Amino acid sequence: MHPGETTLPRPVIAVGLALALAFGLTAFSDPALGDYRLGPADKVRIEVFGEPALGGDFALDGRGRITLPLVGEIQASGLSAPQLQAAVADALGQGYLNQPRVAAQVLTYRPFYILGEVNRPGEYPYANDLTALQAVATAQGFTYRANSRRLFVRRAGAADEQPLSPDARILPGDTIRIAERYF
Repeated sequence: MHPGETTLPRPVIAVGLALALAFGLTAFSDPALGDYRLGPADKVRIEVFGEPALGGDFALDGRGRITLPLVGEIQASGLSAPQLQAAVADALGQGYLNQPRVAAQVLTYRPFYILGEVNRPGEYPYANDLTALQAVATAQGFTYRANSRRLFVRRAGAADEQPLSPDARILPGDTIRIAERYF
């Protein structure tokens, strides 16, 4: 330790973490995805302050639910990470814990899909700040028949495709289609 430098004792740090968790201030939400809604195939980490056996890493099942110790199934699909945090705290607070402090983090986002005129169409893991052009690069580039100016996206849960620019952001669960050129 250098002169004039101070460190906080461990109890002060623990109290600060407990207060941050109590007021929903976590570093677990990704600001780049904004109000991201969970869906099947997402993986989340739930931490319950002071109760490590009640937390852990959970994958949303096909119905969009996670199964937690003590409380059982919780519907997570359609919730943001802060909303899931509140739902878990509410479930634990109903006869299991007094004022539970819960943090939720998205560990792995559902994959995106790319099809059409790319060399390796298929399912790929989502990466933060992914653009359409980066998604094409992940699929090993355009084929010789590709119209690199005609990209389309179908957002997760949407019925129709929309035109897409090469620098547009891709979200988890998106399906990208690259059109064919005709001459």
